[in-house]
Amino acid sequence: MASIRIIRRRIRGIKNIAKITKAMEMIAASKMKRAQERGLAGRPYSEKIQQVIADLAALPDGELHPLLQRRPASRIAVIHITPDRGLCGGLNANINRLTANFALKQSVPVTIVAVGRKGRDFMSRYGRDICAEFSQLGDRPSLLDTLPISRIIIDDYSTGAVDRVYLAYARFVSTVLQEPVLRPLLPVEPAVLPGLENVEYIYEPGPQAVLDELLPRFVEMQVYHAILESIASEQSARMVAMRNATDSASDLIEELTRLYNKARQEAITKELLDIVGGVEALA
Repeated sequence: MASIRIIRRRIRGIKNIAKITKAMEMIAASKMKRAQERGLAGRPYSEKIQQVIADLAALPDGELHPLLQRRPASRIAVIHITPDRGLCGGLNANINRLTANFALKQSVPVTIVAVGRKGRDFMSRYGRDICAEFSQLGDRPSLLDTLPISRIIIDDYSTGAVDRVYLAYARFVSTVLQEPVLRPLLPVEPAVLPGLENVEYIYEPGPQAVLDELLPRFVEMQVYHAILESIASEQSARMVAMRNATDSASDLIEELTRLYNKARQEAITKELLDIVGGVEALA
Protein backbone atom coordinates (compact mmCIF):
# COMPACT_ATOMS: atom_id res chain seq x y z
CA MET A 1 0.00 0.00 0.00
CA ALA A 2 1.24 3.52 -0.78
CA SER A 3 2.58 5.55 2.09
CA ILE A 4 0.48 8.17 3.85
CA ARG A 5 2.67 10.98 2.52
CA ILE A 6 2.25 9.89 -1.11
CA ILE A 7 -1.53 9.54 -0.75
CA ARG A 8 -1.78 12.99 0.87
CA ARG A 9 0.26 14.47 -1.95
CA ARG A 10 -2.00 12.87 -4.57
CA ILE A 11 -5.13 14.16 -2.82
CA ARG A 12 -3.69 17.69 -2.75
CA GLY A 13 -2.79 17.52 -6.44
CA ILE A 14 -6.22 16.26 -7.50
CA LYS A 15 -7.92 18.98 -5.45
CA ASN A 16 -5.89 21.59 -7.30
CA ILE A 17 -6.91 20.04 -10.63
CA ALA A 18 -10.57 20.04 -9.55
CA LYS A 19 -10.33 23.76 -8.77
CA ILE A 20 -8.97 24.42 -12.27
CA THR A 21 -11.62 22.34 -14.04
CA LYS A 22 -14.36 23.99 -11.96
CA ALA A 23 -13.11 27.43 -12.93
CA MET A 24 -12.94 26.41 -16.60
CA GLU A 25 -16.48 25.07 -16.39
CA MET A 26 -17.75 28.39 -15.04
CA ILE A 27 -15.90 30.38 -17.72
CA ALA A 28 -17.24 28.12 -20.49
CA ALA A 29 -20.76 28.43 -19.07
CA SER A 30 -20.62 32.22 -19.18
CA LYS A 31 -19.31 32.20 -22.77
CA MET A 32 -21.72 29.47 -23.83
CA LYS A 33 -24.80 31.62 -23.16
CA ARG A 34 -23.64 34.41 -25.46
CA ALA A 35 -22.41 32.00 -28.13
CA GLN A 36 -25.70 30.09 -28.16
CA GLU A 37 -27.71 33.29 -28.49
CA ARG A 38 -25.62 34.49 -31.45
CA GLY A 39 -25.71 31.11 -33.18
CA LEU A 40 -29.46 30.65 -32.76
CA ALA A 41 -30.23 34.27 -33.69
CA GLY A 42 -28.41 33.86 -37.01
CA ARG A 43 -30.32 30.76 -38.12
CA PRO A 44 -33.50 32.47 -39.42
CA TYR A 45 -31.50 34.93 -41.54
CA SER A 46 -29.22 32.19 -42.85
CA GLU A 47 -32.16 29.96 -43.77
CA LYS A 48 -34.15 32.79 -45.39
CA ILE A 49 -31.29 34.06 -47.56
CA GLN A 50 -30.65 30.46 -48.62
CA GLN A 51 -34.30 30.15 -49.69
CA VAL A 52 -34.22 33.46 -51.61
CA ILE A 53 -31.00 32.52 -53.39
CA ALA A 54 -32.35 29.10 -54.32
CA ASP A 55 -35.57 30.66 -55.66
CA LEU A 56 -33.62 33.18 -57.75
CA ALA A 57 -31.33 30.47 -59.07
CA ALA A 58 -34.36 28.49 -60.21
CA LEU A 59 -35.49 31.28 -62.53
CA PRO A 60 -34.85 30.33 -66.17
CA ASP A 61 -34.02 33.83 -67.44
CA GLY A 62 -30.67 35.57 -67.25
CA GLU A 63 -27.04 34.62 -67.46
CA LEU A 64 -25.84 31.87 -65.13
CA HIS A 65 -23.73 33.29 -62.30
CA PRO A 66 -20.24 31.73 -61.82
CA LEU A 67 -21.19 30.57 -58.32
CA LEU A 68 -24.14 28.63 -59.76
CA GLN A 69 -22.27 26.86 -62.54
CA ARG A 70 -22.00 23.11 -62.16
CA ARG A 71 -19.05 21.33 -63.77
CA PRO A 72 -17.33 17.96 -63.43
CA ALA A 73 -15.47 17.79 -60.15
CA SER A 74 -11.70 17.74 -60.59
CA ARG A 75 -10.89 19.32 -57.19
CA ILE A 76 -12.93 19.70 -54.00
CA ALA A 77 -12.48 22.28 -51.25
CA VAL A 78 -13.62 21.80 -47.66
CA ILE A 79 -13.90 24.67 -45.18
CA HIS A 80 -12.89 22.74 -42.06
CA ILE A 81 -14.01 24.64 -38.94
CA THR A 82 -12.66 23.53 -35.53
CA PRO A 83 -11.79 25.26 -32.23
CA ASP A 84 -8.37 26.70 -31.52
CA ARG A 85 -8.21 24.93 -28.15
CA GLY A 86 -8.85 21.49 -26.79
CA LEU A 87 -10.43 20.31 -23.52
CA CYS A 88 -13.86 20.09 -25.14
CA GLY A 89 -14.45 16.35 -25.10
CA GLY A 90 -14.63 14.53 -28.42
CA LEU A 91 -15.74 17.58 -30.43
CA ASN A 92 -12.46 18.08 -32.31
CA ALA A 93 -11.99 14.38 -32.97
CA ASN A 94 -15.51 14.00 -34.37
CA ILE A 95 -15.14 16.90 -36.83
CA ASN A 96 -11.64 15.83 -37.90
CA ARG A 97 -12.82 12.26 -38.42
CA LEU A 98 -15.80 13.40 -40.48
CA THR A 99 -13.68 15.47 -42.89
CA ALA A 100 -10.91 12.88 -43.09
CA ASN A 101 -13.36 10.10 -43.98
CA PHE A 102 -14.96 12.32 -46.59
CA ALA A 103 -11.58 13.10 -48.18
CA LEU A 104 -10.60 9.42 -48.25
CA LYS A 105 -13.76 8.51 -50.15
CA GLN A 106 -13.18 11.05 -52.93
CA SER A 107 -11.53 10.10 -56.21
CA VAL A 108 -10.29 13.67 -56.82
CA PRO A 109 -7.91 15.87 -54.77
CA VAL A 110 -9.39 17.55 -51.70
CA THR A 111 -8.13 20.96 -50.57
CA ILE A 112 -8.61 22.07 -46.97
CA VAL A 113 -9.32 25.61 -45.79
CA ALA A 114 -8.54 25.16 -42.10
CA VAL A 115 -10.36 27.46 -39.67
CA GLY A 116 -9.02 26.72 -36.20
CA ARG A 117 -5.73 25.33 -34.93
CA LYS A 118 -7.00 21.88 -34.00
CA GLY A 119 -8.23 21.14 -37.50
CA ARG A 120 -5.11 22.64 -39.06
CA ASP A 121 -2.80 20.54 -36.88
CA PHE A 122 -4.74 17.36 -37.63
CA MET A 123 -4.79 17.88 -41.40
CA SER A 124 -1.14 18.90 -41.46
CA ARG A 125 -0.14 15.85 -39.44
CA TYR A 126 -1.79 13.53 -41.96
CA GLY A 127 -0.42 15.30 -45.01
CA ARG A 128 -3.59 16.92 -46.32
CA ASP A 129 -3.38 19.80 -48.81
CA ILE A 130 -4.05 22.98 -46.81
CA CYS A 131 -4.45 25.97 -49.11
CA ALA A 132 -5.24 28.47 -46.32
CA GLU A 133 -5.49 28.55 -42.56
CA PHE A 134 -7.21 30.91 -40.15
CA SER A 135 -6.98 30.93 -36.37
CA GLN A 136 -7.41 33.22 -33.36
CA LEU A 137 -10.83 34.44 -34.48
CA GLY A 138 -11.83 34.71 -30.83
CA ASP A 139 -15.06 33.84 -29.06
CA ARG A 140 -17.07 36.68 -30.62
CA PRO A 141 -15.97 37.16 -34.25
CA SER A 142 -17.73 39.64 -36.48
CA LEU A 143 -18.70 39.17 -40.12
CA LEU A 144 -15.69 41.26 -41.15
CA ASP A 145 -13.37 38.81 -39.39
CA THR A 146 -14.63 35.94 -41.56
CA LEU A 147 -14.73 37.74 -44.92
CA PRO A 148 -11.20 36.58 -45.96
CA ILE A 149 -12.36 32.96 -45.65
CA SER A 150 -15.35 33.58 -47.89
CA ARG A 151 -13.29 35.58 -50.39
CA ILE A 152 -10.85 32.71 -50.91
CA ILE A 153 -13.68 30.28 -51.64
CA ILE A 154 -15.53 32.69 -53.95
CA ASP A 155 -12.38 33.49 -55.94
CA ASP A 156 -11.30 29.85 -56.24
CA TYR A 157 -14.72 28.69 -57.38
CA SER A 158 -15.21 31.58 -59.80
CA THR A 159 -11.84 30.96 -61.46
CA GLY A 160 -12.34 27.18 -61.63
CA ALA A 161 -9.58 26.32 -59.15
CA VAL A 162 -12.12 24.17 -57.28
CA ASP A 163 -15.34 22.59 -58.55
CA ARG A 164 -17.12 21.76 -55.27
CA VAL A 165 -17.08 23.49 -51.88
CA TYR A 166 -18.24 21.92 -48.62
CA LEU A 167 -18.63 23.21 -45.06
CA ALA A 168 -17.55 21.01 -42.14
CA TYR A 169 -18.41 22.22 -38.65
CA ALA A 170 -20.16 21.28 -35.40
CA ARG A 171 -23.83 22.23 -35.48
CA PHE A 172 -25.23 23.23 -32.10
CA VAL A 173 -28.24 21.10 -31.15
CA SER A 174 -28.29 21.39 -27.36
CA THR A 175 -25.92 21.88 -24.47
CA VAL A 176 -25.10 18.17 -24.36
CA LEU A 177 -25.34 17.44 -28.09
CA GLN A 178 -23.24 18.91 -30.91
CA GLU A 179 -23.66 17.34 -34.33
CA PRO A 180 -20.72 17.18 -36.79
CA VAL A 181 -22.02 18.37 -40.16
CA LEU A 182 -20.52 18.32 -43.65
CA ARG A 183 -22.78 19.95 -46.22
CA PRO A 184 -22.33 21.40 -49.72
CA LEU A 185 -21.88 25.15 -50.08
CA LEU A 186 -21.09 25.68 -53.78
CA PRO A 187 -22.54 25.47 -56.32
CA VAL A 188 -25.87 26.71 -55.01
CA GLU A 189 -28.64 24.27 -55.81
CA PRO A 190 -31.76 25.85 -57.41
CA ALA A 191 -34.97 25.35 -55.48
CA VAL A 192 -37.57 22.86 -56.66
CA LEU A 193 -40.87 24.26 -55.40
CA PRO A 194 -44.19 22.37 -55.41
CA GLY A 195 -46.93 23.80 -57.56
CA LEU A 196 -48.82 25.30 -54.62
CA GLU A 197 -45.69 27.10 -53.35
CA ASN A 198 -44.45 28.27 -56.74
CA VAL A 199 -45.27 31.98 -56.32
CA GLU A 200 -43.88 34.54 -58.74
CA TYR A 201 -42.16 37.43 -56.97
CA ILE A 202 -41.28 40.80 -58.48
CA TYR A 203 -37.59 41.65 -58.00
CA GLU A 204 -36.26 45.18 -58.40
CA PRO A 205 -34.17 46.19 -60.29
CA GLY A 206 -34.38 42.62 -61.66
CA PRO A 207 -33.81 38.98 -60.70
CA GLN A 208 -30.34 38.83 -62.28
CA ALA A 209 -29.11 41.99 -60.55
CA VAL A 210 -30.47 40.82 -57.20
CA LEU A 211 -28.90 37.40 -57.68
CA ASP A 212 -25.49 38.85 -58.61
CA GLU A 213 -25.54 40.97 -55.49
CA LEU A 214 -26.86 38.33 -53.10
CA LEU A 215 -24.76 35.33 -54.08
CA PRO A 216 -21.46 36.59 -52.55
CA ARG A 217 -23.39 37.75 -49.46
CA PHE A 218 -24.96 34.30 -49.26
CA VAL A 219 -21.56 32.57 -49.18
CA GLU A 220 -20.27 35.04 -46.58
CA MET A 221 -23.30 34.50 -44.36
CA GLN A 222 -23.14 30.71 -44.61
CA VAL A 223 -19.47 30.68 -43.57
CA TYR A 224 -20.07 33.18 -40.77
CA HIS A 225 -23.06 31.28 -39.42
CA ALA A 226 -21.13 27.99 -39.49
CA ILE A 227 -18.38 29.62 -37.39
CA LEU A 228 -20.96 30.90 -34.89
CA GLU A 229 -22.46 27.40 -34.63
CA SER A 230 -18.98 25.97 -34.09
CA ILE A 231 -18.23 28.43 -31.28
CA ALA A 232 -21.52 27.65 -29.53
CA SER A 233 -20.78 23.93 -29.84
CA GLU A 234 -17.23 24.41 -28.53
CA GLN A 235 -18.28 26.27 -25.38
CA SER A 236 -21.09 23.81 -24.67
CA ALA A 237 -18.80 20.81 -25.14
CA ARG A 238 -16.10 22.40 -22.97
CA MET A 239 -18.52 23.14 -20.15
CA VAL A 240 -19.80 19.55 -20.15
CA ALA A 241 -16.27 18.13 -20.38
CA MET A 242 -15.02 20.26 -17.47
CA ARG A 243 -18.06 19.34 -15.38
CA ASN A 244 -17.37 15.65 -15.99
CA ALA A 245 -13.70 16.18 -15.14
CA THR A 246 -14.63 17.91 -11.88
CA ASP A 247 -17.02 15.08 -10.95
CA SER A 248 -14.35 12.48 -11.74
CA ALA A 249 -11.84 14.37 -9.61
CA SER A 250 -14.30 14.45 -6.69
CA ASP A 251 -14.87 10.69 -6.98
CA LEU A 252 -11.13 10.08 -7.06
CA ILE A 253 -10.61 12.29 -4.00
CA GLU A 254 -13.21 10.28 -2.08
CA GLU A 255 -11.54 7.02 -3.04
CA LEU A 256 -8.09 8.31 -2.07
CA THR A 257 -9.46 9.68 1.20
CA ARG A 258 -10.77 6.22 2.13
CA LEU A 259 -7.40 4.75 1.19
CA TYR A 260 -5.66 7.42 3.27
CA ASN A 261 -7.82 6.69 6.32
CA LYS A 262 -7.18 2.98 5.95
CA ALA A 263 -3.43 3.58 5.73
CA ARG A 264 -3.55 5.78 8.84
CA GLN A 265 -5.46 3.11 10.76
CA GLU A 266 -2.91 0.51 9.79
CA ALA A 267 -0.05 2.80 10.84
CA ILE A 268 -1.69 3.59 14.18
CA THR A 269 -2.42 -0.09 14.80
CA LYS A 270 1.18 -0.97 14.02
CA GLU A 271 2.47 1.69 16.40
CA LEU A 272 0.15 0.44 19.17
CA LEU A 273 1.36 -3.12 18.65
CA ASP A 274 4.96 -1.93 18.86
CA ILE A 275 4.20 -0.11 22.11
CA VAL A 276 2.41 -3.12 23.60
CA GLY A 277 5.23 -5.37 22.48
CA GLY A 278 7.81 -3.09 24.09
CA VAL A 279 5.89 -3.00 27.38
CA GLU A 280 5.63 -6.79 27.42
CA ALA A 281 9.35 -7.06 26.76
CA LEU A 282 10.18 -4.76 29.66
CA ALA A 283 7.85 -6.69 31.97
